Amino acid sequence: MDRRTALKHSALIALLGIIDVKKLFAASGNNSEIRGFHKFNLGKLELRVITDGHILMKPVQPNFAPGISSTVVEKTLDANFASKSEVDLSINILVVQSASRTILIDTGCGANFGKDSGWLTENLVHAGIKPSEVTDVVISHAHPDHIGGLTDKDGQVTFPNARVYLSRIEHDFWMSNSPDFSKSKITDEGLKKMVVAVARKNITALKPQLHLFEDRAEILDCIRIKLAPGHTPGHCVVQVFSGQESLYHVADLVHSQVLVFEHPEWGFEGDTDFELAVKSRRKILNELALSRALVFSYHLPWPGLGHVKKQGEGFEWIQQPTVLPD
Repeated sequence: MDRRTALKHSALIALLGIIDVKKLFAASGNNSEIRGFHKFNLGKLELRVITDGHILMKPVQPNFAPGISSTVVEKTLDANFASKSEVDLSINILVVQSASRTILIDTGCGANFGKDSGWLTENLVHAGIKPSEVTDVVISHAHPDHIGGLTDKDGQVTFPNARVYLSRIEHDFWMSNSPDFSKSKITDEGLKKMVVAVARKNITALKPQLHLFEDRAEILDCIRIKLAPGHTPGHCVVQVFSGQESLYHVADLVHSQVLVFEHPEWGFEGDTDFELAVKSRRKILNELALSRALVFSYHLPWPGLGHVKKQGEGFEWIQQPTVLPD
């Protein structure tokens, strides 16, 4: 097996989740064709997907499908060849580059979830982007695995030259005296406190760089915002567009390609307003299925690109094939 074939074989193994994707492209030599990120074009925009790592959620319940019969859930997982003990969430960061701007949509976990995540800044450098070169950051919502990368372990701002865009509704919720979790199914009080603390820490640290937007805002000449509330009050779907081409970043509308796609009503324990999240999920997934739009998912398997297909009373995720470098 020659070196190039061996590298392609290693890359395939990593994409299947067998080895550490962070170390995937640490091959020696100067082969510029080997890269640890996925690059593609959308109209005149150059897009990259960069991994921040992953989060292993276990057990499956009550993180997913809280209140649903475990027998039914396990049967669904088994039918889809999925683990019945855990759900492994990718953390896929979308980078949008135009002639004058380098835009991140969400920033990963930062130092909040241990060594299996928080890889964004290192992997940006591997992709040829210095943190100081990031001009803008759009935050879909203020959960720790989306906003946490705005500051480092010492509380210093990670992207010092970037404007940071956040929904006004989202800002006001987390910065209120007592964020309302009464419609959530979260029972872990410690987790609630942690989520609030990380949101407030990062929003406060970025205040001089913060710009608040409203629903349906159009910003940076290539992004439109659509409120998709429920997961959090100001949770947004982010449309990236160039000419007639579009991609829809669905953030935390869905986490599992099996449970939440097939059964949108089963939901996710972390949804701040569980029933509203179900309503938003059904509405937007239906719109995406009808339009056959290109979709980017923050938490589905790398690199998170695909399409939504209607399937009975639920939906199906159709992963877009990813071609490895020659």
